[in-house]
Amino acid sequence: MIEWFDDLSLGMRFKSGDKLVTRQDIIRFASEFDPQPYHLDDAAAERSPLKGLAASGWHTAAIAMRLAVEIRPFGPHPLLGIGVDDLRWLAPVRPDDVLHLEGEVIELIPSKTKPQGIAKVKWTAINQHGCCTCTRQGVLRNSSRNSPARSQRLARRP
Repeated sequence: MIEWFDDLSLGMRFKSGDKLVTRQDIIRFASEFDPQPYHLDDAAAERSPLKGLAASGWHTAAIAMRLAVEIRPFGPHPLLGIGVDDLRWLAPVRPDDVLHLEGEVIELIPSKTKPQGIAKVKWTAINQHGCCTCTRQGVLRNSSRNSPARSQRLARRP
């Protein structure tokens, strides 16, 4: 089981379950966070460069984040993000698209002074047609086996 920074290896891969994106989801998110016509109105969206209603890129990124959390790549530890690099929206997400997320560990940087490390994971959101809709590199901190958190948990065991 993957639990600690020490358990990760370069090239390790993760895959999520599926998430259906409905027209109502797209409009609800856009109404609150990205109220642009091509996210809210079919007719306006048809006249836009997107050529139809499409989810906000921020909505796609939020869905990808949710899927990453559900994967639990660090076992019981939360995804403690310290940054995101190279966020790209590659293709529109349309009503009734089904997304899943794939991740790959692309860099591991152990701390020289603390019992932890930084894992860079390239995340790719992919629709039901195999089209990459969004990519980003998550920069995530995870504790090592000899971290104080591990020592405290071990001390609590009977």
